[in-house]
Amino acid sequence: MIFHDRAHAGVMLAKELGVYRGDPNALILALPGGGVVVGYELSITLHLPMSIFLTRKLRTTNNQDCAIGAVSETGALYVNQNAFDIYHLSSEDVDELALGEEGELKRQKTLYRQGRPLPPLANRTVILVDDGITTGTTIFAAIKSMAALAPRRVIVAIPVAPSSIKARLHPLVDQCVILTRSEPFSTVGSLYTEFEPVADSQVLTLLETAHRECAKLASSSWI
Repeated sequence: MIFHDRAHAGVMLAKELGVYRGDPNALILALPGGGVVVGYELSITLHLPMSIFLTRKLRTTNNQDCAIGAVSETGALYVNQNAFDIYHLSSEDVDELALGEEGELKRQKTLYRQGRPLPPLANRTVILVDDGITTGTTIFAAIKSMAALAPRRVIVAIPVAPSSIKARLHPLVDQCVILTRSEPFSTVGSLYTEFEPVADSQVLTLLETAHRECAKLASSSWI
């Protein structure tokens, strides 16, 4: 399946997750930036609140194209062992790379959350959303973060990913929905007709709109 754009991917994902429509214990956590576009369509279609969950890829200075892992806003660290070995990194090297992402995590948290805290996740159904997976470092870091936040269920919803990724995700979450799996896998963008960068302003607009729509639903009988 080729998606027209991220919004189209979100609509298609919503069809697979219709059982959660209006679930008062469910919420969407989207990974910025493209994940927010996908997550917005899920939020509007399924009548679920949406927030963001922040992760940053860890890249070595001599190869910015290769992510050796990722760190989340809660400090959870995921390391790709193969990349770790290839680049002969130490634990101290990884800690230094993670420390280097603290500034951007803080910037995004301040900008995107607008003073709102991360919603409480304990005993809730959390739907983790992104626009696609290549190596999986950011989604694995997000999943690893969930252990300390104690949701009742963790669901991963992804439009596109390599065929091999579902087997790796399956034992870590309660449900894994991937619409298109391909092998060999080149890039996430190759499975979209339109795949433009997502600006901070678009992320903010979608988050604010989803927040307003959720507030309307909460004051009505829709949920």
